[in-house]
Amino acid sequence: MKKKFKLEDLDCANCAAKMEDAIKKIPGVNDASVSFMTQKMSIDAEDAKIRRDYERSRCCLCKG
Repeated sequence: MKKKFKLEDLDCANCAAKMEDAIKKIPGVNDASVSFMTQKMSIDAEDAKIRRDYERSRCCLCKG
């Protein structure tokens, strides 16, 4: 299942690249793309994996 997300406050292309690399390493994720220019992220992953991890990560994302 492919899902697209609108990102907020993504400050630099390097951060987008780091996010993309980290997301691709998550078990169950087939592919991921994070665009600094459009402030969008798309993830292709197993349906159940996307739903569970999205809910868990919504409260855990922060600027570092």
